Amino acid sequence: MEITPDSWIVYDWHGWQLNATVVFTWVIMALLVLGSWAITTGLSSGPTVSRWQIMLEVIVTTIRDQIAEVGTENPGRYLPFIGTLFLFIATANILSILPGYQAPTGSLSTTAALAICVLIAVPLFSITKRGLGTYLKTYIQPSPLMLPLNIVATISRTIALAVRLYGNVMSGTVIVGILISIAPFFFPVVMQLLGLLTGLIQAYIFAILAMVYIASASRAGRSTTSESNEKD
Repeated sequence: MEITPDSWIVYDWHGWQLNATVVFTWVIMALLVLGSWAITTGLSSGPTVSRWQIMLEVIVTTIRDQIAEVGTENPGRYLPFIGTLFLFIATANILSILPGYQAPTGSLSTTAALAICVLIAVPLFSITKRGLGTYLKTYIQPSPLMLPLNIVATISRTIALAVRLYGNVMSGTVIVGILISIAPFFFPVVMQLLGLLTGLIQAYIFAILAMVYIASASRAGRSTTSESNEKD
């Protein structure tokens, strides 16, 4: 049993290797792009809409509401990024019910890439909203002595995001493999069903944590700006 899709080499040509992580990642991206295109080409604002459009509207509205509950002023601003994170991770985990498929989120390289996207998005959203100077000031709040600790905190939460998602997906694969060797008919089916629920929960947690980090940086910038205005 292969714990991570990185160890599954799909194609090897003169030392250039293509593993299952890359293959399944591109498969998921293709499914999301083609699915979105197929649904959005038939959008209707009339009284009659397709079931696919209703499903899409429910997904978008739910994600938007969850973003708003974090406390952001404009949920639509963050919807494309947070929604993409959630849909990618959820799709990657749900497809694990297919035989021969291994979720790319079971690879540390994939979860690290997703965490790095969040690491980059946090300052970008904050800077575009509050300015570079205001964002940089958050690293020396409430005292310049906090600069090293704030930098370490930023790096550590990125590592935590990557390791948390990777660990949960990988552990599920290991448990299923153990149960298959013990009871090859009953327990694996139950674990697959639980895996679907766990996969959706992990996608939700990752997306919400990303939004919390972004909202926290934006609010910190806002509070710093307000204090400066009061002093003036």
